[in-house]
Amino acid sequence: MPVSKEILDEIALSRAEYDMIVERLDREPNPVELGMFGALWSEHCGYKHSGPLLGMLPSRSDRTLSQAGAENAGAIDIGNGLAVVFKVESHNHPSAVEPLQGAATGVGGIVRDILAMGARPIALLNSLRFGPPDTTANQRLLKGVVDGIGWYGNCIGVPDVAGEIYFDDCYSQNPLVNAMCVGIARIEDLASAAADHAGDVLLLAGAGTGRDGIHGASGLASRTFEEEQELRPTVQVGNPFLEKSLIEACLEALATGRVRALQDLGAAGLTSAAVESAARGGRGIALDISQVHRRESGMTGYEVMLSESQERMLLAAAPEHVPAIREVFDKWDIPCHPVGAVTDEPYALVTDGAERIASAPVAHLTDAPRYRLDGRPSVDAAERQRLRLRDVRVPDDAGATLLRLLASPNIASRRGVYRQYDHQVQTNTVVGPGAGDAAVLRIKGTETAIAVAIDGNGRQCLLDPYRGAQMAVAEVTRNLSCVGAEPLALTDCLNFGNPERPEIYYQLEQSIRGMARAARALGIPVVSGNASLYNESQGTAIYPTPIVGGLGLLEDARQHCGSGFPDEGLTVALLGTNQLTAGASDLAGSEYLNAIHGLVRGRPRIDLALERRVQGFCRRLIADGLARSAHDCSDGGLAVALAECCILGDGRIDGGGSVGFVASEEFARNIPVRWDAALFGEAPSRILIAVESDQVSGILDAADAVGVPVTVLGRTEGTSMRIDGLMDLPVEDLARAWFGGLDSALK
Repeated sequence: MPVSKEILDEIALSRAEYDMIVERLDREPNPVELGMFGALWSEHCGYKHSGPLLGMLPSRSDRTLSQAGAENAGAIDIGNGLAVVFKVESHNHPSAVEPLQGAATGVGGIVRDILAMGARPIALLNSLRFGPPDTTANQRLLKGVVDGIGWYGNCIGVPDVAGEIYFDDCYSQNPLVNAMCVGIARIEDLASAAADHAGDVLLLAGAGTGRDGIHGASGLASRTFEEEQELRPTVQVGNPFLEKSLIEACLEALATGRVRALQDLGAAGLTSAAVESAARGGRGIALDISQVHRRESGMTGYEVMLSESQERMLLAAAPEHVPAIREVFDKWDIPCHPVGAVTDEPYALVTDGAERIASAPVAHLTDAPRYRLDGRPSVDAAERQRLRLRDVRVPDDAGATLLRLLASPNIASRRGVYRQYDHQVQTNTVVGPGAGDAAVLRIKGTETAIAVAIDGNGRQCLLDPYRGAQMAVAEVTRNLSCVGAEPLALTDCLNFGNPERPEIYYQLEQSIRGMARAARALGIPVVSGNASLYNESQGTAIYPTPIVGGLGLLEDARQHCGSGFPDEGLTVALLGTNQLTAGASDLAGSEYLNAIHGLVRGRPRIDLALERRVQGFCRRLIADGLARSAHDCSDGGLAVALAECCILGDGRIDGGGSVGFVASEEFARNIPVRWDAALFGEAPSRILIAVESDQVSGILDAADAVGVPVTVLGRTEGTSMRIDGLMDLPVEDLARAWFGGLDSALK
């Protein structure tokens, strides 16, 4: 009997795709086989719509150690025989349904991706999006997600060192929870997921398999949803204490040299882990699910193969090494049982004892159909890009406007959030959350450090997905440069609506094109990533929100920079411009335009050649010990960046210190008539620096020699932020607005 539409909808397969499966098998698939195809052909696993576009991204450099997509995460050579492994993934839909467990298992999943590469996890980051924080529903989501991230990360002993949170109406029913993990390993110890030795035993280690997470990849992450209740069983349940033991057991087992392949069980569970490992190795698998240890009785073969129960890893090892490996897991009190073998014939054979329940060629299961669609902008896209300054009223009071922006939930300090995360565990954190534009972590046993950051801007991508994605890449690398790190590589998470809609596919394609353009212009590969599509409900999609994670390297861990003005008597300058501009493009997608005027309009612009020069010059100043502080101008523009530098003065992220700023007469006199666009516009490629006054002349000459425009703004002095004719505000008032903004919005 032909399969029903209801069943196909449940596993997110179309009728045409079902017919394709029948044609490939030359028969109707049985229920277990259909479930396996549905999971592996899902958007989450099969990248049906995003896959054909991802080839545009540059993925190699002289430091890359793994081809993007070939393994669980990207690996980068940082010298001294060490590799950094990192990746970002989404757990958006589960977090919308069960925010605490959704976010927690998102952390657990990305940690296991890093572990599967043989790397010890050393840092977590997150990028979060919610609806406006003044509603009970969005407050519940925020609290649950933050609790889940903190609970899981703190329990496994991995510091949460950086992140971002933004609020907008479009995320009210579709929050974004993107988790990034960074790990470290010796290059010769990097592990592979490729099960390429026929005869190897497959060992399933970790938690017992339950019914949680079934259809997570296909039913939850690969289609839109309208009702929460129907989806609750698809959300996984995490156990961070077990994960901590699993991390140690896997690393110890790898250290024996007897583990041939290692793969985590994430989306699509045992199906994906076993079949994709075999596909990577050009082999087949034979599984006997009667050997799978379970925490629930009466589970069917379908449930065992599709369960996404957490804290599980699949290992491949030669038969003679199995006892020694199991002994390691026994030491850590982790169940570890043989469940199958790697075979020569590239077939996936699944039995339940003596009963055969599934059999299909590995190539058919992993070769999901790819769709290259014709995207086109929405009918109102061009209208959104139209913005004339004369249609935007100039506020009456620059100081009051600044205070209002500092208190905006999208700009205010996230101190109340990151204080719930342990960012000092493992004792590697040199620059933590709130102190700099990126986190800095020392590499033990060396003089070097790495920097990590994560960024994105959905409003700018809504207005122009091509340029907006370029700006996301530029911002994350600029943040790395602001702490003194040379950007080495990127990871991305592509958060979009339903790609089957032409306007959404257009956003997806143009965003990837923009990321590729920026990555090439800045000379940085994209080495790993994840696509999270179908982020919409009741016909309303989120803004196109590509999130970009960045990794940078400092050759000397001591030569790093913070954001706050460190002292009085310093000269403050702005890299990237000879004078403030006040054009409509400066306001495109800005927080000022949204928070003060309720508008999301305009078209952003970026000069990537200038961006590269500005970042390089900033890194040079930091390496030479000339820049005492460096801070990116982004959300809220120059005025907000200046205020943040004052608030964080003396290196105090708790508000206990402050350093004032006084604008020079020349700078104040030359601020354009449209001071709102000049002070609150978010033009890219600009970095605020503080330097010793006697170094200014030499710095200006050096900047001119490399084509970096510079504007001298004033000096650090007193306890107020003063721009004659526009504002004179005590830093104490600035700090009160900035530190209290998010808390006030959540009351």
